[in-house]
Amino acid sequence: MFYKLIISSMLLLSVCFASNDIKNLDTFKASFTQKIVSTSDNIIEYKGDVFIKKSGKILWQYKTPVVKNVYINDSFAVVDEPELEQAIFTELDSEINIIKLLNTSKKIDDNTYNTNIDDVDYLIKTSKSNDKIEFINYKDKLENKVEIKFSNVIQNGEISDDIFKFTIPEHYDIIRK
Repeated sequence: MFYKLIISSMLLLSVCFASNDIKNLDTFKASFTQKIVSTSDNIIEYKGDVFIKKSGKILWQYKTPVVKNVYINDSFAVVDEPELEQAIFTELDSEINIIKLLNTSKKIDDNTYNTNIDDVDYLIKTSKSNDKIEFINYKDKLENKVEIKFSNVIQNGEISDDIFKFTIPEHYDIIRK
């Protein structure tokens, strides 16, 4: 389930890049808090940093409650789990294609957008003062409520391609899905 939530979140941020009203978004870097509320009202909260380039490169660095790094390059993902000393390599079901998603995001008002991807509705809010993405809300296919809040947002700042490279430590187990 964790991986489906990660992939959904990544797809959604790609939509944010595609929005016509978030002007010329080439890179996105921020701290995030991802809160997931299950249908039985269990809550889990993840915190970390996210780095995204329009070219299709994405890195989610989870810091709490577990350390985990999720590297995405178009339709391929690597989940680095240092605490388990393993890396999971997987092909994504669909490519995260920013151009394809361009037409899916609809502006509701000055700082609110919505879109539907794979039968999931997403609400995207930007700051009224500077068009920076503040949060994303959606209900996943398992009926979990997901909210991702962003802070320390830097849009169109420099992000080195080196941050998106994962080198497998020799002692890691490799899992291919």
